[in-house]
Amino acid sequence: MVERLTAGRAVARPSARRAARPAPSGPAPLLLRGLGVLAQRVALLAALLVAVFAAMEFLPGDAARASLGRGASAEAVAARSAELGLDQPLWIRFLRWMAGLPAGDLGVTSRGEPVAEVLGRHFPNTLLLGGLAFAVTVAAALALAGAAALRPSSALDRAISGTSTIVAALPEFVVASVLVLVLALWADLLPAVTVTAAGGGGPASAAMLVLPVLSLAVPQIGWNTRIVRAALADECTAPHVEAAVLDGLPPRRVLLRHVLPGALPAIAAGAATSVGMLLGGAVVVETIFNYPGVGSVLAGAVRDRDTPLVAGVVVATSVAVLAVLLAADLVRGWASVRRS
Repeated sequence: MVERLTAGRAVARPSARRAARPAPSGPAPLLLRGLGVLAQRVALLAALLVAVFAAMEFLPGDAARASLGRGASAEAVAARSAELGLDQPLWIRFLRWMAGLPAGDLGVTSRGEPVAEVLGRHFPNTLLLGGLAFAVTVAAALALAGAAALRPSSALDRAISGTSTIVAALPEFVVASVLVLVLALWADLLPAVTVTAAGGGGPASAAMLVLPVLSLAVPQIGWNTRIVRAALADECTAPHVEAAVLDGLPPRRVLLRHVLPGALPAIAAGAATSVGMLLGGAVVVETIFNYPGVGSVLAGAVRDRDTPLVAGVVVATSVAVLAVLLAADLVRGWASVRRS
């Protein structure tokens, strides 16, 4: 049994479990560790926002000219620049914008609309798209890697390993193009574009979510299948797994009750890294399918040199990614305490 489950160990990385130092036990060390990690990531977010403001400043053009159009006079552009605060140094604009962040004030766009209202209309749609893609990714990766672990070195194992490697390398726009060609244009099973429901909000029907979700999920399924397969093979060398095998337990029960719980930290870490890639890929997928998320908002904001709106999108997506990473860290901490 152990040989069967560990046959895919060639794809596994060296075991972090063996090299790691004993983790502190108890709720207090775990809480302190979580607060330290949270402080580090908040600092990283601040550094990222500095980079966003600097990058937008170096782009040619500015928000005043973009909002007025090419035919605007120099006087009108100067007045608009003063109205938007663009005549102030970059560091003053950044500090003013950061001062409102703790209160949820993300500033106003170059069109005069509060950034928070723009995100409130579009970001829930992106969260829905990314959340569904994440759920499909985790479920499919667990199922495929579990099936491969139960039949190592078989044709099924080789097929899953090879296919997951190929699809993990595919960019989202290639997957989206193939899905549209096959499922929308040839088979006429699903809509190729997203139509917004009457009165605004999300897609008009659930069927319009299928192709965008699959376009985001397929590359991540390939990546996470490799991660889960390697984690399962690595965990099979644990003494309690070998004891369960020697006790004669069925392979499926050994996998679900003894191998999978121990592999959860590595699986959670791999899944958490996919969240950033899912949200980043959503910019491309939303544009392809005309999906009403923050992808089109971000593209328009960069085109208009709208720094507060770009920074607002970065904050919203970063908070979502940080929340998932924190959850993954808690799972890893819980697993370490449970193991000790």
